[in-house]
This record gives sequence, C-alpha cells and structure tokens, in this order.
Amino acid sequence: MYVLEKAPAKINLSLDVLYKRPDNYHEIEMVMTTVDLADQIELFLIKQNTIVIESENRFVPNDERNLAYRAAKLLKDRYEVKKGVRIKIEKHVPVAAGLAGGSSDAAATLRGLNKLWELGLDKQTLASLGAEIGSDISFCVYNSTALAQGRGEKITELKAPPSCWVVLAKPRQGVSTQTVYQSLDLSTIDHPDTSGMIEAVNKSDYLGMCSRLGNVLEAVTLERHPEVAQIKKLMQSSGADAVLMSGSGPTVFALVKQQTRAERMYNSLRGFCEEVYAVRMLGYPQALD
Repeated sequence: MYVLEKAPAKINLSLDVLYKRPDNYHEIEMVMTTVDLADQIELFLIKQNTIVIESENRFVPNDERNLAYRAAKLLKDRYEVKKGVRIKIEKHVPVAAGLAGGSSDAAATLRGLNKLWELGLDKQTLASLGAEIGSDISFCVYNSTALAQGRGEKITELKAPPSCWVVLAKPRQGVSTQTVYQSLDLSTIDHPDTSGMIEAVNKSDYLGMCSRLGNVLEAVTLERHPEVAQIKKLMQSSGADAVLMSGSGPTVFALVKQQTRAERMYNSLRGFCEEVYAVRMLGYPQALD
C-alpha cells in the first residue's frame, strides 16, 4: 500500500517584513503561489515501526535533518501511530533555492501520511502541525495561492493567479536566510503593496500583478551576491514582464506571457547558470499524473 503526492515549488509574488517580534521572529506578510515544478513523494506502508527516507539526491539528508522525516515523526508521535513508512523523495525542485522545496516535501508527507495512516485530519490541522516544523510548510500544505501572515503559519487562500510562464534561474552560490533577515534594516525598507497584489490576483489582473511584485529581502541579497543581481538584469533585458527574487534567494524568477519569449529567455540564461526552468504558473493543487 502506498500514496503518491506532488510537492510543487513556491514563489513569492510579494514578501513584506512588518516588524521584529518579541520571540525574535519577524512578522511577515507574503502572497505566495505555486509553479509547475515539483518533487514527487512516494509513501510506502512498511511492517517495521520506523521512518525510512530514500533519495538519490546527495543534498537531501536521510535522517532527522530532513523536513519530511520530521513531519512523519511529528504525526507518528502526536497520534501514536504504530505503523512504519518508507518515504521516497524524487527531487526536481532545486535545493536551498528560496523555492520551499524541503517545506513542500514535508507538506506532501503530511498530506500523504494522513491518507496512508488513515488519520482523517483536515488541512487546517495539517497546516498547524507543519507550522511546528517550518514557517513555509503551512502554506505548502494548502498547495495553492495564499496570503501568509505571522511567521507564515496564518494562511488565507486566494484565487489562482492569471496564467503565465515563469522562468526560474538559480545561481550556484547559496544564501543564508538567517543572515539576510539579520541584515534587513526595517527603518529603510520600501514595503510592497500587499493588498494591491491580493486584489490583482483575485481579479486575474496580470499586468496589475506584474506591477506589484515586491520582496523586501531582495535588496539585501542583491547587494551581497552580484551574480543574483546579474541574473535579474539579464531577465529584465530579455523582455520579462516582471522579475523578482523568491524568498531570501538566490533564485530569481521572471513572469512572461508569451511562450516564445519565455523559451528565448530560458536559452539565454542556460549559458549563464546551470539550474534554469521554464514552467507554468500553477496556483492550485496539482493533479497527479
């Protein structure tokens, strides 16, 4: 007996940091959606009362460092499950890219184990459990388009955004999310128009969505990582309708309405960095093949 789940990458259409909280976390406000680039998570029921992680990607740990492992362990302990599971992770989403790949894997694990172990939990409960592990997991449980607030655990679902192509490019250099947040000067940031973005998404206003893209972390990362800034400039000069960095980076994405333009941009970026993808905007739960 097994369950198959897809774990799509997310992008931030807007990312705002409001203030530093007493618990040392930042109060954030983000509009996020998914794209048609996904890991595949297979969950197999096994006789041994244990959790086994399998992945051929050398950057994916197979122990408690893995967010999917931690999600399974949390469910197992919280609901006293006496069954085991083998979790096979087929990676397609780049690792440590600002695309919530690990968080999406954990969310897919929560959804899949809810079925495999017949727990009968609703999405809100799964999202609350996910928030105990990582801030993006709650959003990824819903697997759609949403406003995320608080530390990322307060989710308000939105309509799927207007259809378009999304070109993603990730440079080799990694970015420390903690360092980016620590370097953020809250007194000087230019806050994005979150309410305007929500309105544009809900009205399927493509140009309105493009004009309101914003990420307060972008300036910090671009200043410290010139190769990220170079990718953004290359996308802009290639005729993108809008360009933004996702999360704390280093991945930059371009929104493009025309497929031929997206293909040209993809080809030009392939000569600059290895990990480049041209995919469709998704924004709703992905059907299994």
